[in-house]
Amino acid sequence: MNETLVTLVGNAATAVDFRETATGGMARFRFAVTPRRWDREKQLWADGRTSFYTVWSWRTLAANLAGSVSVGEPLVVHGRLKVREDEQAGQRRTFVDVEAVAVGHDLSRGTSAFRRAPRMEPHLTERPERVTDGDTEESPKEREQVGAMAAVS
Repeated sequence: MNETLVTLVGNAATAVDFRETATGGMARFRFAVTPRRWDREKQLWADGRTSFYTVWSWRTLAANLAGSVSVGEPLVVHGRLKVREDEQAGQRRTFVDVEAVAVGHDLSRGTSAFRRAPRMEPHLTERPERVTDGDTEESPKEREQVGAMAAVS
């Protein structure tokens, strides 16, 4: 499948909106990218027009974003570009989204301290063994865990 992967450098324009879903966490935030160019005539740096993107993330990345990113922080976002059109109030509008694969602080503009997130409990991430006709009935709790794992897989 062909996908457009992009890497954007800019700033978090809004707070991260984190929500828990049936398949894990989901987070989104607006991301602002403003190009800077050297104006030879004025001998000054000039800001270009700011582009805004909605960045979406899922599961572990979503939870880590919610605990790590604040408004105004410089970030690097890498992910799949999605462009969609919608009609609102009789006008066609274009929205540009990025489904994030990786997000990090832009260390060319500051420092950051990395803390490894604790791993999930192993029984929640292991695939269940196949149940055969001779096996005993599993408990409701085991069925619930298997169902949760199937939803994540």
